[in-house]
Amino acid sequence: MPKLTEYVKTAEAAELIGVAQNTLRKWAEEGRIPMHRNPANGYRLFKRTDLEDFLKEIEKPVTPKRPR
Repeated sequence: MPKLTEYVKTAEAAELIGVAQNTLRKWAEEGRIPMHRNPANGYRLFKRTDLEDFLKEIEKPVTPKRPR
């Protein structure tokens, strides 16, 4: 069973990945970043490893497609 220490709330998660809280909420609703809910109070929670994976994914270089 995961521990709550593995998760951060919206404010800390947004700071960790360098975006506004509203941006993070939007991305979570769109499914771009996995989000969980605290069963006791309904707060959004973000797993630290999911945030790290997200950052690794966006750091990958994008190779532009050549026009044909």
